[in-house]
Amino acid sequence: MGRNLWLAVFVGFVFLVSACGGRSGKVIQKGEISREIDQKMVEGDYVQSMGIGAADQSIDNKTQRMATSRNAAIVMAQYEMLSFIKGLKLEGGITVEKAIETDSVIATKIDAEIKGSEITKTSWTNDDGCIVNMRLPKKRLKAMGLKLVE
Repeated sequence: MGRNLWLAVFVGFVFLVSACGGRSGKVIQKGEISREIDQKMVEGDYVQSMGIGAADQSIDNKTQRMATSRNAAIVMAQYEMLSFIKGLKLEGGITVEKAIETDSVIATKIDAEIKGSEITKTSWTNDDGCIVNMRLPKKRLKAMGLKLVE
């Protein structure tokens, strides 16, 4: 089953990259993922991300297909959020990515914050694929000393 989850994450990643961006407008139209998705990572008081997970069509059970595609979408949204956060700067001027290389405490804190992100919306496509929207309050990042350039 682990192989199927990674396959779903990979397919979701391909969909996400090819979508060029996502949130304003409809992401799912008539049960299908829209060909164009406008996405802002920072909006208002939140950093947000979207993940797309594909369902493994070889699984006969609909509930299991939906569950695995949702898990894949969550992992993809967390990965997207982590990629964004790694580019932020700490108060000392270095990027989070560089700090993570030498400081396991900051890596653990960031991991906990991302895993504690709020899922704001979950949608399924006709083929049981899943789209998950997540958000993280900017104040939680600022409390860790991360700078958001706006």
